[in-house]
Amino acid sequence: MNCQDTIKYITEGKLDARLCDIYGEGALALQKARYTEAIAAFAKLYGEDRPISLYTVAGRSELSGNHTDHNHGCVIAASIDLDIIAVAAPRKDSVIRIKSEGFPEDVVDYAVYTAPVAEKYGTSESIIAGMCEGFRMSGYTLGGFDAYTTSNVLKGSGLSSSAAFEDMVGNILNHMYNGSNVDNVNIAKLAQFAENQFFGKPCGLMDQVACAVGGIVAIDFADPKNPVIDKMDFDITAAGYNLCIVNTGGNHADLTDDYASVPAEMKAVAAHFGKSVLREVAEEDVVSAIPALRETVGDRAILRAMHFYNENRRVSAQKAALAANDLDGFFAGVLCSGRSSFCYLQNVYTTKNLSEQGLSLALCLAEGYLSGKRAAWRVHGGGFAGTIQAFVPAADVDGFRAMMDAAFGEGKCIVLRVRREGAALVL
Repeated sequence: MNCQDTIKYITEGKLDARLCDIYGEGALALQKARYTEAIAAFAKLYGEDRPISLYTVAGRSELSGNHTDHNHGCVIAASIDLDIIAVAAPRKDSVIRIKSEGFPEDVVDYAVYTAPVAEKYGTSESIIAGMCEGFRMSGYTLGGFDAYTTSNVLKGSGLSSSAAFEDMVGNILNHMYNGSNVDNVNIAKLAQFAENQFFGKPCGLMDQVACAVGGIVAIDFADPKNPVIDKMDFDITAAGYNLCIVNTGGNHADLTDDYASVPAEMKAVAAHFGKSVLREVAEEDVVSAIPALRETVGDRAILRAMHFYNENRRVSAQKAALAANDLDGFFAGVLCSGRSSFCYLQNVYTTKNLSEQGLSLALCLAEGYLSGKRAAWRVHGGGFAGTIQAFVPAADVDGFRAMMDAAFGEGKCIVLRVRREGAALVL
């Protein structure tokens, strides 16, 4: 269908069931308006008579396993109901044009941009080119397209806006040119390739998998080429809790060095033993080698390594707790993970600007409000700036949100639901 036909299809309610399945009935009116506005924006940019399709990729929340995936550790994560959506139409050449709301249009010719370009590190152009090259190297079909995207996965929020964008490029290529036959896990792997090689950021794979796969997932990255992914049948909402994300206002844009230091220091400990990642090194060997490691890699690297080992054990225990519907056991792991991230991983604030400690302040407020309740809180995502997460009893959500909004600004506390689908074709 073209743009006008698709808008009519939506306004007549013919997409209602699909939208309710993705977003929940309470969000139907909002999502119908959102999709029709996106289609209208596409039509204005790229033409009304193009045959269009609609796509979605979820943001993600890391529930446990803070900074472990890049050293082949274990995580628990979830797709959330904040997402990036796209309206796209095929082209007959090798050009991809993507206009993301609020940003300049990206134009990439994947027949020309086939290798990393240092001058384009950190740009969305590099992500598009990297995804295309990953698809080509994997033997998948490529084709050009025009797309308009809009996202409520806030940049710098710790909800993985960049991973959602990477997955979206792969999502469109999958459904438009590959018959929907590229598995979402493979799309996530190609997204990591694009970010590592073309974007120039040494990320792990957790963000891309969590955005693409959907639901609550436990992921073991011992073999990163074939991660073990277990979907967990646990409903936080049905248990009487909301997952609240508090955006403290910090931005991740200038913190690449902080993020890179975490995997680099963990890998430096592994390198002492002739290994590439910590998962290949026994914890007792690290403990035995502490005197030598203090001389070569420093204390912070050792602390971050110990966090890695403890966090993997926590993920295993929390996975078992979710499987057994043991909410208290799961929350105990959340709190321990948060303390370890603050004390040992040390990713709650950057040493570049010690006066800005929004995450520390938000964690302090959460502890004060939720102590004594059956609840949990911790740093969210990569850390250093951005967001915390809290599992808040439904009866306390309004008060918690009011307190956080008063401290950090109206709308800074976001109340989320976990959704079953990650990267998907909507229509």
